[in-house]
Amino acid sequence: MTVIASARFRALSIISITVVAVLLFLSSAVQATGDVTHTTDYRVQPGDTLWEIAKEHGPADSDPRRVIAVIEKLNGIDGGLLQAGQVIEIPVTSS
Repeated sequence: MTVIASARFRALSIISITVVAVLLFLSSAVQATGDVTHTTDYRVQPGDTLWEIAKEHGPADSDPRRVIAVIEKLNGIDGGLLQAGQVIEIPVTSS
């Protein structure tokens, strides 16, 4: 195998692995949405972030990124920007 062919093979392998990882992440976010049985309102406090809200209100053993994805989808949030006083829906998951 030539050096160029070897480099191409490595590049394609890295790209393939990255695509699979992204698809798995997106799939897990969709599955997290399916676990939502109902929601509760949460009033954003000064300094709150989606990460902190997800860690505090999400299931103890869940990945906060999955909970954040659900919160963003429920509330139409793009980019994770929150404002103090804003009321958002927080998912309540089945146990």
